[in-house]
Amino acid sequence: MGNGNLASYYFHQGTNFCAYEYLGCNLRREENKYIYSFRTWAPGAERVALVSEIYGWNSPYPMQRVTDGGIWECEIVSEKPLEKKAYKFRITRGGRIFDKGDPYARFSRGLDDGASLIYTNTDFAWEDEAWLKSKKKIFNSNKKNYLSAPINIYETHLGSFMRHEEDNSYYSYREIADVMVPYLKFMGYTHVEFLPLAEFPYDGSWGYQVCGFYAPTSRFGDPDDFRYMINSFHKAGIGVIIDWVPAHFPKDAWGLYEFDGAPLYEYQGKDRMESRSWGTRFFDLGREEVQSFLISNAMYFLREFHVDGLRVDAVASMLYLDYDREPGEWIPNAYGTNLNLEAEAFLKKLNLTVFSEIPYTLMIAEESTAYGKITHPVFEGGLGFNLKWNMGWANDFYDYVMTDPLYRKYKHTALNFPLMYAYTENYVLPISHDEVVHGKLSFVDKMHGSYEDKFWQMRTSMLLMMTYPGKKMLFMGTEYAQFREWDYENSLEWFMLDYKNHREMRQYVASLNRFYLERSELWELDFSPSGFEWILADESEKNLVAFRRKNIKGDSIIVILSFSGGEQSVTIPVKSKSLNRLFDTGNIGDINELIEIKNSGKERLATIKIPRFSGIILSEKRKQIKKALKEN
Repeated sequence: MGNGNLASYYFHQGTNFCAYEYLGCNLRREENKYIYSFRTWAPGAERVALVSEIYGWNSPYPMQRVTDGGIWECEIVSEKPLEKKAYKFRITRGGRIFDKGDPYARFSRGLDDGASLIYTNTDFAWEDEAWLKSKKKIFNSNKKNYLSAPINIYETHLGSFMRHEEDNSYYSYREIADVMVPYLKFMGYTHVEFLPLAEFPYDGSWGYQVCGFYAPTSRFGDPDDFRYMINSFHKAGIGVIIDWVPAHFPKDAWGLYEFDGAPLYEYQGKDRMESRSWGTRFFDLGREEVQSFLISNAMYFLREFHVDGLRVDAVASMLYLDYDREPGEWIPNAYGTNLNLEAEAFLKKLNLTVFSEIPYTLMIAEESTAYGKITHPVFEGGLGFNLKWNMGWANDFYDYVMTDPLYRKYKHTALNFPLMYAYTENYVLPISHDEVVHGKLSFVDKMHGSYEDKFWQMRTSMLLMMTYPGKKMLFMGTEYAQFREWDYENSLEWFMLDYKNHREMRQYVASLNRFYLERSELWELDFSPSGFEWILADESEKNLVAFRRKNIKGDSIIVILSFSGGEQSVTIPVKSKSLNRLFDTGNIGDINELIEIKNSGKERLATIKIPRFSGIILSEKRKQIKKALKEN
């Protein structure tokens, strides 16, 4: 394998998107021999050797430099398989000798040790062909309206969803699958999203400080156990999204940090190199070999593990040169602005690559700024994602519900302003892990007022999220109103379901989820203004909004939401002589006693009594609507 090898050529060009098939540890069979090739990229190294438990950790096996760009390789011929044998790369530079885990290792011991494990042979039998075919409907359910299908995501930190009671140990991938798959199916979720599951040393990072980018964390099992979990979700018709972290990596000694003795995967200039807040190194997204590494990594999880989507973490930290930096600590780009042009190009390249091979993938940006066209196609000048978290909506809405109802009228824009920009991007409305930790309070505890009032306001808040335009996401434990903030070191408090209010909240959320799945008005036109119509947008004195959601056929439903602390009446124009209740927060009462419909000239008006902290979804009788349209 020399300079003429195409895999190495494309790797150095930044266009080898199967780099894991060349670098790392790969196996080929010749007759009865197992031939393992080991390769790594370390251009600044003076020497590189393989150290392992195969020959003994103190017996380095020398590697040869085979490209001018700095790829080193060696081969080991064995009479028997060496699966799960541990190894590292020993690098010498400037008189220093240090051991590194394999950046392309497919399995790792992780934690402080970081030894890579040979994992080249999987005989896992996938059983998700029906799912892979069916998920195309998410994208192609209507050709004129992109993603005109329900997407309702359950965000999960696998290490704290559920633990063994006897010793607080982790559930394995297989145990989690056996418990979580039927639970999410019962609850009515379409997708599960896992906080990062690539190998990471420090539990307190929640998985966001990755060292082993190609290795599903060994905390819960091996890569085939990981496949089992994904396969189980797919067989139940549930998609799997994983958080993916291409922005930065930690400074653990065995990881990517100064891999060949100096900055390599990270930026070299101090104006871009490091995050002050996170204490991590930023990937050099302009370096071709780093592009091959990261895009291959994304494709690896999509190809090899049948993952359905990637939620790309911390996009803003990649896009802005002044992110987490004070004036004078950053250097503007060639045009004098704060945009990282290399990062923009990388993200476009990433999305073009993903969609060219696996078009039915969810590429979700976690991006918190006003950067334009995140979810627009690259050919339209966008970054090419197909979904983006609406973090502005979440932050404004949390502030609103934490406010005393007496003063909510001053913050009414939290309810109506999101519709001013709702169609500029393809949004997910997230109630995420970031907002139920570090003193921010759990979702139910954010609600202002008494214990009982918190539950009713949470019901109305959930109804708002599920009826506003945009796809949906809820963090685990929120569905039954856990009061304790999320704690990554312990299981969710499932015992709270022994209490009536929490048990009824979970049933309410499950019923709301199922209603959402059944009503195309709530998702067919999420990204089109034709799917939403204000009825009452500016009732700030009443802490109330009313609107219609519509589907492609023109069917509509009416949603009325009150965040007021008192009962009130509201009058709205309607299209039929009677209204049917489809869903409500559970505190509405007899519909016939609540609604009075009268004609006022050519207009038909309905006066509706709305109890405190409540919401209702109504339908207008279709036959009467058609008759009224003909008369007009």
